Amino acid sequence: MQTRKKYIFLTFLASWLLIFFFGGDQLRRFAFFSGRKAEARRNWPRWTDRSLLKNFADPEDLQRDGDPSLLSPRERRAAWLSVYKSSRCRMESCFDFSRCERNGFKVFTYPRERDQPISESYGKILASIERSRYYTPNPEEACLFILSIDTLDRDHLSAQYVRDVDEKIRGFPLWNGGRNHLIFNLYSGTWPNYTGDLGFDIGQAILAKASFDTESFRPGFDVSIPLFSKDHPQRGGERGWLSQDSVPPKKKYLLVFKGKRYLTGIGSGTRNALHHIHNGKDIISLTTCKHGKDWEKHKDTRCDKDNVDYEKFDYQELLHNSTFCIVPRGRRLGSFRFLEALQAACVPVLLSDGWELPFAEAIDWSKAAVMGSERLLLQIPSAVRCIHPERVLAFQQQTQFLWDAYFSSVDKIVHTTLEIIKDRLSPLRSRSRFLWNTVPGGLLVLPDFSTHPGDFPFFYLQHGSSPSEKFTAFIRVVSQAGSLSQPILRLIHAVSGSQYCAQILVLWSCEKPPPPSGKWPQTTVPLTIIQGRRKLSDRFFPYTAIQTDAVLSLDEHTSLSTSEVDFAFVVWRSFPERIVGFPALSHFWDPEQGRWGYTSKWTNELSIVLTAAAFYHRYYHSLFTEYLPVGLQELVDGLAACEDILMNVLVAAVTKLPPIKVTQRKQHKDTAPQQVGCMDGGVGTPPSGECSPSPPRCPAAKAKGTAGADGSQRFSQRQDCLNQLVDWFGYMPLVSSQLRLDPVLFKDQVSVLRKKYPRLERP
Repeated sequence: MQTRKKYIFLTFLASWLLIFFFGGDQLRRFAFFSGRKAEARRNWPRWTDRSLLKNFADPEDLQRDGDPSLLSPRERRAAWLSVYKSSRCRMESCFDFSRCERNGFKVFTYPRERDQPISESYGKILASIERSRYYTPNPEEACLFILSIDTLDRDHLSAQYVRDVDEKIRGFPLWNGGRNHLIFNLYSGTWPNYTGDLGFDIGQAILAKASFDTESFRPGFDVSIPLFSKDHPQRGGERGWLSQDSVPPKKKYLLVFKGKRYLTGIGSGTRNALHHIHNGKDIISLTTCKHGKDWEKHKDTRCDKDNVDYEKFDYQELLHNSTFCIVPRGRRLGSFRFLEALQAACVPVLLSDGWELPFAEAIDWSKAAVMGSERLLLQIPSAVRCIHPERVLAFQQQTQFLWDAYFSSVDKIVHTTLEIIKDRLSPLRSRSRFLWNTVPGGLLVLPDFSTHPGDFPFFYLQHGSSPSEKFTAFIRVVSQAGSLSQPILRLIHAVSGSQYCAQILVLWSCEKPPPPSGKWPQTTVPLTIIQGRRKLSDRFFPYTAIQTDAVLSLDEHTSLSTSEVDFAFVVWRSFPERIVGFPALSHFWDPEQGRWGYTSKWTNELSIVLTAAAFYHRYYHSLFTEYLPVGLQELVDGLAACEDILMNVLVAAVTKLPPIKVTQRKQHKDTAPQQVGCMDGGVGTPPSGECSPSPPRCPAAKAKGTAGADGSQRFSQRQDCLNQLVDWFGYMPLVSSQLRLDPVLFKDQVSVLRKKYPRLERP
């Protein structure tokens, strides 16, 4: 037994000696007997380990798809670092937060030089900022600075390329190495590599750039923006092709692409392979070589046939009739068809590896686009066929929301860029991704008001909650009389008698002081007097005294009963995002004068509910004061009776919904009391010939006298107001409706005892 064990031991020892002498070099190479355990753990073999695998091709070449004219990722990164010295910039290291703490988030644009032309697109960007609420003409107040030098096109072969930018910006006293500066760019680099080289050192500036690649993008500092054409609208913009909350018909095509095919250079690999998925039935993939000056020199055997097939289909027809649209990379990572597909409700299928998607810091693109891979192109048809129809519909709806909220105009692209930067300044008061990716979108949800979705009027349904069960009555008084008039006393009595009233606020907007507290009626709810600034926009200021979700806005001569107030509030709680009230107007297009008009006649249509007697959510006070630019508020203060039209336009622009008219008693006086205003023009009085909040029908306009002239002037001012608001928004936001809500059994021939609001039908 001992002898047998000895032979086994000797055999084992001899085997190890043979392995050591004949294979020791390889064992030492893999550190089996080395004390460096970290090296021993590495995977073997590594395909880039040149000592183990003899290279027939350089590893860098393998990442260029065989095109020697293309830069490898390492070379592209080196080119980027050679230009952008502050590649490690973060908000904490390259941004001066103290500038924003003094005066808030204000943006200053450098004065434009006469001898320095700018492109149409860059002019729109500057105009968007200068017309916005962010703008300040004083650089001492600014938190962020925008150059007047056009940096959009940095292709030195372009006619719009601006030379000697480095020399020019170094001469700016505010440059400060680029700190607190924002630079916009759409095109970078040039043929054949199209690197991220801008041709000047941006220093510590934030870069808002299209076609951003993930390697060069500095997360939490830079902003990726979409590539848009020079024809992209300044404001407003066209709406998406799919109506909100509608189900589109089944499309003719499943997947389409129609565009250029690059025969050489960067971007050619992906587009050259697109013909493989074309089946001529539900998948249409068309390319053409016929572009550029020298295309015939480089054309291949497929070019002639591709060019013929390319002309058989209309691009817009394909967009309208396809469920998915392929969005491959062009010479750069981004392309115009990305926004075109979003607008058309054609779900983008992205084939652009390494592209930092626009506003990806805020937008969840997994809900609106299919992320493909350039190397897995042939799997795309089967992948999109497997997507469930319900998810396809969700994709389509989300494309329409994103298009309308962030991409339909240059204004929205610029404002989204600025709001993303603003959110970084106060992370604890920034918008959540839920708010950015849910209707109405991040631009219309102000974090200064709240960051909790339940505080806004748009998200009650998603959260299964309801607005508060009480309201605040907000009465604007402009009468010059030293004592309280009977209409005010009756109105306070009627409102305070509502079971839902929590408090009454009186906005005193006259030069004379309000009556002493002993002159005001005794009410069961608190009554507070607020001294106004005698401006029309005062009535929509976000007063801290307003504690309830609902606000009942009233004029001093409004005549309402307690039953009317109760019923209107019950209706509003079912529609908290809308304006719900009594006196209504409607707008129309006047083809003879080529402008918008409005009428107060009792018709079946309405699009405006006057805030002289209306419920709405208190958030709209904050939106009115803090979201709208100063120019619009000045417009309101300069035109009589314009503030309620602006509030209706604002709410319609946010919700895309019309206001709601509710039941109003018919047995009122036939003539509205003439209000004596504390300022010229009698602020707040409906013009002659218009429906006042109280009468059931419009009194006849006086043909003679001062009252008739004043009424005509106010009517003209309202017309001007409406048209100027349309110009500011870039489109007509108002939505018409034929809906009026009445209580159950209203006017029915049944016992009054069976009706919940019997006083609505009594004098």
